[in-house]
Amino acid sequence: MLEVNQLTAIRDERVLFAGLTFKVSPGELVQIEGRNGTGKTTLLRIIAGLGDREEGMVSWNQLAVESDREAFHRDLLFLGHQTGVKRELTPYENLSFYQAVHGESNVNKQSLYQALTQVGLAGREDVPVAQLSAGQQRRVALARLWLTDKPLWILDEPLTAIDKQGVKVLEQLFLQHVEAGGIVILTTHQDMFKDSDKLRKIKLGERS
Repeated sequence: MLEVNQLTAIRDERVLFAGLTFKVSPGELVQIEGRNGTGKTTLLRIIAGLGDREEGMVSWNQLAVESDREAFHRDLLFLGHQTGVKRELTPYENLSFYQAVHGESNVNKQSLYQALTQVGLAGREDVPVAQLSAGQQRRVALARLWLTDKPLWILDEPLTAIDKQGVKVLEQLFLQHVEAGGIVILTTHQDMFKDSDKLRKIKLGERS
């Protein structure tokens, strides 16, 4: 379980959110929404242990994430605005590098190619990422979702530059992950999960 307790964040002397409290249990899909500037990205980065807050605590499985960052990050897959892929490497090489660094289990050569096929990069596996479009580079990062066994996914605008078919594929993957007991917390401007009751929304910026 992920718990956010009395979280307050201030940027440039402006309070983005204060006293924010919520819990996310295994099997939940949560969308953080709000107008631009309400702190959606800031919140996700704080939860992932990549941003500072003024007050409050983030806990994972009843332990403050600061108490054992290594254990928390073993359970976490975070995708932010930056793709985090190496431009000089190919998509296949990027996934191989990710696998080696993060020690993902049950991943083999065929799995890497299947992941790239899922995100529409079949035939471009060996093209340097620098030669791919912004949307294709984003897809390389998203391919990690098919390779990971981490239970907690925190995804900041994962659907940027993704076409409608790609959105449908990812929507199904997110649902499969939570149905298997995982957690997905994301921000998106896409209107997703219209026919599903799995989605829960937390809206920032509702204070008067």
